[in-house]
Formats: sequence, C-alpha cells, structure tokens
Amino acid sequence: MHLSAPFQRLPSALLVAGLALSAFAAPLALAAERGDEIPHTVQPGDTLEGLAQSYLAAPQLWPRLQARNKVKDPKHLQPGSVVWIPVGLQPAESASVEFVHGNVKALPPTPNGKAGNAAPASAPLAAGSTLAEGTKLEVGPDGFVAVRLADGSIVRVNAQSDVQLRQLRRRGRAGSVQSVLEVQRGSVESTVTPSNDKLRRFEVRTPRAVTSVRGTRFGVALSEDGKTTAAVLQGAVAVQSRTGEIPVPGNTPAALLQPGQGLAVQADGTVGSPRPLLPAPDLQTLPKAVHEPGLLALDVPPQPKATAYQAVVARDADLTQVLRSGTFANGRLRWPGLEDGPYYLSVRSVDAAGIAGLPSTQPLTVKTQPVPPLYQQPAAAGVVSNAGGQLLCTQVPGVRWYRIQVAADAAFTQPALDEARLDNCKLSVASLPVGNYFWRAASVRELAQGQADQGPFAAAQSFVLAQQPPTLSAQSMQASDGDTTVNVRWQAQAGQRFRLQLARDIDFDKPTLDTTLDAPQWTATDLAAGTYFVRIQVLDPSGLQSDFSPPRSIRVGTGFSTSSGLPVSDSSGEAVRRP
Repeated sequence: MHLSAPFQRLPSALLVAGLALSAFAAPLALAAERGDEIPHTVQPGDTLEGLAQSYLAAPQLWPRLQARNKVKDPKHLQPGSVVWIPVGLQPAESASVEFVHGNVKALPPTPNGKAGNAAPASAPLAAGSTLAEGTKLEVGPDGFVAVRLADGSIVRVNAQSDVQLRQLRRRGRAGSVQSVLEVQRGSVESTVTPSNDKLRRFEVRTPRAVTSVRGTRFGVALSEDGKTTAAVLQGAVAVQSRTGEIPVPGNTPAALLQPGQGLAVQADGTVGSPRPLLPAPDLQTLPKAVHEPGLLALDVPPQPKATAYQAVVARDADLTQVLRSGTFANGRLRWPGLEDGPYYLSVRSVDAAGIAGLPSTQPLTVKTQPVPPLYQQPAAAGVVSNAGGQLLCTQVPGVRWYRIQVAADAAFTQPALDEARLDNCKLSVASLPVGNYFWRAASVRELAQGQADQGPFAAAQSFVLAQQPPTLSAQSMQASDGDTTVNVRWQAQAGQRFRLQLARDIDFDKPTLDTTLDAPQWTATDLAAGTYFVRIQVLDPSGLQSDFSPPRSIRVGTGFSTSSGLPVSDSSGEAVRRP
C-alpha cells in the first residue's frame, strides 16, 4: 500500500469524520473497517509463516492468515499484493489510568471484546488502574481521565465524552505498539510519544473517521450534530476524503494540516479548508491568584473572531490532571471553587467553525483560607472621626491575628497603615490626616511551627476620615431668659445642624424637649416658669456629631415681678403668669 509522494515525508496522520489523514510511508498506514485488519504489502521473499512471526509473534498461526487471505501457496506470495493481518491475533497490551477526576465510568469489554450494555458493572477508577482492550470510558460533565498507553502516549478524555479503547496490541513479541481509540461522543487530546518506528500505529477514530499519527500533539472533537474538528499543535496531518470505504492508496489527500492549523469536517463528509488556529488568548490581565471561597471566577478578555472559549484548570502544566473544564460563550469562566493550592489555567479560543485555537497556559493560585473577617464599621463609604475613630471587623474562629491595611488608593500601592499582627480586628486611624481612604482586612492563623499563614484580604472598602466637630462650650451659648420667652443662640459653621435637649434636672434623665434644629438658634414661648437646663450637640454635614455641650441653665419668668424683681406667687406658692 503506497501513499502519494508529497505525503510520504510526513511524520503523522489523521482520519476524521469521513476523512482519512495519513502520512505513513509504511504499509500499515490504514486499517480496514471490516474486522480491524492491517494491510501488509507483500515484499519479495515474504511468507505467511514469516508474517505470522513478525506481526503475531506466533509463526504457527500462519494457517489463520492463509484462511483469511485465501492464499494457495503460503511460501510463495505475489510481491505487491496485500495480505490482511487480523489485529485480534496480535499480542494483547493494556493501558493504565494516569489520573482520574469526577464522574468517570470504565465499562469492561464483553466476552466478544466489545463494551456495551451487556458488559459487567463498571469498577471504581483510580490512578494506576489497568484498562484492558475493549474498555469503554464514560466521562460525566464534571469528569476527566488521562490514560497512558503502552508506548507512553497520553490520551486526555475530556468531560462529557465516551471513548473506547478499541485496540491495544503489539506488533510481534517486542515490536511496535498498535493503539486504536474510538471517540463516540465528546473530545480527546492526545500527546503521542515520538518514535522512529514507521510501523508503530496510533489511531483516534470517530464514527466515520480515523486519526493516525506518530509523534504529534493534536485534538479531535465530535459535536452532537456529527461534525468533527481537528486541531494540530505539533506534527503534520494529511487528510483524505472517505465516505464509507477505506480510501484508495495513492489518492490525493484533500487537505494537509501543519502545526498550528485545524479544519472542520461536516457530518456529510464535506472537508473544510485548513485554517490557522486562533492565536493564544492574552491572559496577562487575569489575576495570578483567586480568593473567593466556593467560586472560581475569571474573565478572559475578548479576542477577535472568537465565538467561545475552552478552558481547563489542572494540577500540572501538561494538563494531565484536569479538575475543572468547560466551554464558555462569553469568556466569563465560572466553576465551583477548588481547595487552596497551585494550579494551571489553560484557555483556547474557539472559531466560527468550532475549532479550538492555540492554548495559553499560566500558573494560578487558589488561596481562600483562612476566610477574611467581615466589616463592622464604618459602613461602605462611611465617615470616621479623626478624634479616636476606629475601623472594626468581626472575629474569625481559629484565627490568631488580623492584618489591616489603609491606603489612599484601592490598589494599596503605598499603604498609609499596615498592621500585620493585631490581636483584635480593629485599628485606630486617629494618626492619619483627614481625607478619603480605603481599608481591607485579612485573617492570619498560626501554623504548627509558629509561622504565620495569612488568608486573602476582604474586598477593599472606602471610608472618609473627617474632622470631629468641636463641642460647644456653655459660654458660647448666648441666652435671653428671665421672661416668658427664651432665646438661645450660638456660633456655627455652614451646613451644620443641631440637637437640643431641655430638662429640669442637670443630669437630663427625663428631657422635657429633644429636638433637631437647622439653624444655630432656639426660641421657646410656652414653657412653664422655672429653671431649666439646656445642652446642644453639633451634627456635622460629614455625618459626625460632637459631644453634648455642658449644661447651661436658663430661667423662664412669669411676666409678673415685685419691685425687687422677684416673681409674684399665689397662695399655693406657684408663680403667677400673664393670662
């Protein structure tokens, strides 16, 4: 079986959704749909016994090859003819689970070698679990599994995918590994171990497609409407049209994918033209650490021509230990939160054809513990007095210290105050000049060896540090009293309001009057004669208020008096007033 000359130099191959992508000059470039067989082009001197030894490591099986190929003379084969080697006769290999997360089922093969409804119940998967040929992997919406094949190649099966390990074989006793995967739903990403062995076989199939590669990195996705997309990051992929039967060797491929290219194949087998993958998204503006408990939220900046964004969060830079994944139409990545620790975020833009672009990967730290305290006072944008004002926040169980920062800007580039080991969650700001500020607080726990472990800061909150209004003195209140009408005046600043209390007793246990005034004066005409006490509190426009002034006594007269100026009393001793 021979390929056209331009593609004999390619190091990899792919057949996707009605397409054959091939780049092997070796005879086993493609497998037959019927029975999963390998075509061997007979060379001078080949015999069935020799082929049984080479492919099957069992020369005694040559009669099986004779029966399959209807060869009359097993020792004299016609050079250039094709002998089909049933893959099921090759020595069996297995795969192993490199990493598994979430809801992943492994359905063992049935006795006929195929996974299906009659297969035994799935067993729990764990790293190191062995997977036999025919095993079907069903990955749920929150799942992921990485599988290591016998040649070291890694296959990443993404969420919401069904993939069968259709063939895990070896060519002869110690020959090249022969691996075939079948994607029935979803997508896979493959990193194929480079090899100079032209007979090594690695294929990823969709229902009407096969991807054959050697030493490359690529992805294949099957959409719900039957469209297949392929994206190549390393290696090269040649594409041939295929609508049911194996492509005829030597046919001109329909497309050639170089590294950094992709294509889409419609459900009817129509092959799209190779196109450049969208550039890697710019993640420089994304935070390097996230702190919100219970939610992992990141916003990817819009990218031209992107219709969606595929993103994963993994424990490793190779993305073989994926914990979160998804496709997001608007670049607003949202997942349930992760435990504190280091991770890697990888994002790819998706173009209008559904092809994933080049990945952008960067470290990401999750740090949510210990949780930050809650703000108590002041309220957001509230006012704090420069005379003994404090910032207060709640206590957090299990926390040893608190850290509070105050700065003139929300980025806290130059904190005006930074107290890292406060025993209580409060801080005086009396030392600062009046002005606008931001503050934030964090909890700090003490580890076993005495080290401080600081949690994330709460979101910065603004406040205003304002001048405390001075308390009025008793002398500053000018009173006109002694008559039935009383007038009290005092000095004030523009915009100030006032709270005035009037009482018979100097302790103001039971005020006769408690009122708010808009102007610095008060007049009373209906008070009973006698001695009273008045005190005033300044209500500043900033929201601050002064202390009450010292009590000032005032006297309300009756309107009648003796020649000596004393009030006139009736027989009961009560002061006589004008009618």
